[in-house]
Amino acid sequence: MDTKYLEIIKAPLVTEKSTDEKTKGKYTFLVSEKATKMEIKDAIEKIFKVKVESVSTLNIKVKKKRVGRYTGLTNRGKKAIVTLAPGMTIENL
Repeated sequence: MDTKYLEIIKAPLVTEKSTDEKTKGKYTFLVSEKATKMEIKDAIEKIFKVKVESVSTLNIKVKKKRVGRYTGLTNRGKKAIVTLAPGMTIENL
């Protein structure tokens, strides 16, 4: 497996909503901000050996956060929601 695919897909995103979407064949990942939909599709297919039907991407915006008297910003990022072909699943995710 090529390391460029591992640089595109950073980590799976595990939330209540993403866990519910797994039953519909949709998986959510944190991806590189510069990655395109085609690069994400190729990376998922090569890493997990599945067939990808579609990819939706969202940019995560920076938000102001405050802890006591200290203020700061959250990290920006990009999410990808990947829909797999019928009958395909990603195990151990």
